Amino acid sequence: MTTSRPYDLVIVGGGSAGLMAASLAVQFDARVALVEKDRIGGDCTWTGCVTSKTLRKAAKVAHTIRTADRYGLVPAEPVVDLGAVMNHVRSVVDEIYQEESPQALRADGIDVYMGGARFLDPHTLAAGKDTIAARNVLIATGAHPYIPPIQGLENVNYLTYETIWELDTLPRRLLVAGAGPVGSELAQAFRRLGSNVTLIASGDRILPRDDPAASRALEDVFRSEGIQVVPNARVELVWQDEAGQIHVGAGGNGLVGDTLLIAAGRRPNVDGLDLEKAGVDYSASGIQVDDRLRTSQHHIYAAGDCTGGYQFTHYAGWQAAMAARNALLPGASKGVTDLVPWTTFTDPE
Repeated sequence: MTTSRPYDLVIVGGGSAGLMAASLAVQFDARVALVEKDRIGGDCTWTGCVTSKTLRKAAKVAHTIRTADRYGLVPAEPVVDLGAVMNHVRSVVDEIYQEESPQALRADGIDVYMGGARFLDPHTLAAGKDTIAARNVLIATGAHPYIPPIQGLENVNYLTYETIWELDTLPRRLLVAGAGPVGSELAQAFRRLGSNVTLIASGDRILPRDDPAASRALEDVFRSEGIQVVPNARVELVWQDEAGQIHVGAGGNGLVGDTLLIAAGRRPNVDGLDLEKAGVDYSASGIQVDDRLRTSQHHIYAAGDCTGGYQFTHYAGWQAAMAARNALLPGASKGVTDLVPWTTFTDPE
């Protein structure tokens, strides 16, 4: 099917940024289309904010039971069924998803196309089997897990923040390669649920983008809870033996576990969009935008993680709102800033 009348705004990507832009654009009485190749909600709903914070809450409850003597109560060792915990995580995800499903969005006046999007020319996109025309376009395709070039990794069954939610058995020994926000949050959660956890940091401290004093304080908490923190240990080699055990060579250390989580950061989703046909400049670091979030084509905007900037849900949502406003209303608002607060949801935060 080909749309005969151009949309005022076509949004490519149905994650946090795309949803914010679509919700705002319909309030401007604009004709809006949202194109999503996978699942509405993006990383935040399915593999990021909602999932990790729900898991973290369950882990905190387990930790509170285990350390109840701090409150004058009798402590106990909780019995953790990871399958039941993950079912709880999925139930929370499903509850959130009901508010942002294609049916819910269509009821709000947003046309939803499920399928991969690619540009045919600067004003025309293929959206699955459909072809749609656009006066303005907002690219909000997010990012994906970065898999570093580690020798032997292709022969090892490893997890990322996208696939760890498929676990239904608690790892006995979890190796976490990467001590940024994702690695640190999940390392603490799984330790509190009962796994033995080794957190591998490529630099001299965990959370290298956070305040050094806070980073050191949190590392002390991690060690007190039984997490083995290995600093200055960039992962160079991995292999899996016949018994399924995973061996990691990192900074001269030989580490062994039964489960490996790669948490080495994220990279913008820019492939497969045929951005060249739209005349949009980009690189592996992201889509290039000015401070009004315009790309090299003045009617095409980009917001959120796909631009390679700060990778936070609230920042992506704010950028998307600014991009929608700039595309549809007179004048322009700045959509890029260095004044971005953030929280890493460890305990303490």
